[in-house]
Amino acid sequence: MPRSLPPLSLHAWLRYDAIQRLLPAGVERVLEVGAGQGAVGALLAERYDYVGLEPDAASFAVAAQRVGPERLVQGDDETFVADESFDVVCAFEVLEHLEDDVAALQRWQRFLRPGGWVLVSVPAGRDRTGAADRRAGHLRRYDRDDLADTVVRAGLVEPVIVAYGFPLGYALEAVRNVVARRDLKRTATATERTAASGRWLQPPEWSAHATHVAATPFRLGQRPFERSSLGTGLVARARQP
Repeated sequence: MPRSLPPLSLHAWLRYDAIQRLLPAGVERVLEVGAGQGAVGALLAERYDYVGLEPDAASFAVAAQRVGPERLVQGDDETFVADESFDVVCAFEVLEHLEDDVAALQRWQRFLRPGGWVLVSVPAGRDRTGAADRRAGHLRRYDRDDLADTVVRAGLVEPVIVAYGFPLGYALEAVRNVVARRDLKRTATATERTAASGRWLQPPEWSAHATHVAATPFRLGQRPFERSSLGTGLVARARQP
């Protein structure tokens, strides 16, 4: 863990548990598309040569304090030019915001070394779209088969998909939906919601250790269900041929 633990929500800790177990061995350079406020980036930057892309100025400012401005680029994947290739390109809670998710996965592969990996997370359950999804600017949720089909159509191979979030994620999601129903009236457009999604319901700095400790038994408890259809999110890893 980094010297100063970043503040992740309980749900984000459940997601990170799945993420770290799918990170391939032998990885050195990691690019994160959509770094948000840099909480996950701070964890990755402790282990890897990390670069994060974040277009939202407010989120970028927070991420720069957590990760270091030298490891971040304020911009998106369409304008970013990499000096070197990466072993892994990751994007957590990004694909569901994009009109063409297959095209995005294809675009990200230009940053990879030959045989490099893509690692993504998305909200699970096509039939469980709720107010929190609309508040965050989500265009879709994914069933396991949806996500597998998306990465394969993007030209990636050897997909591995795990679920996370059972059972705690269901309760957390219900609370987010209640909050979101009130918030929707104050956030005008889907574009604005997407831009602000990395800042919505983020925990304060002082809560970092508390959320980490509170999430620990649930991180362990969700693992037996990672190959099932249970859970509130999916994490997928696939390789460039």
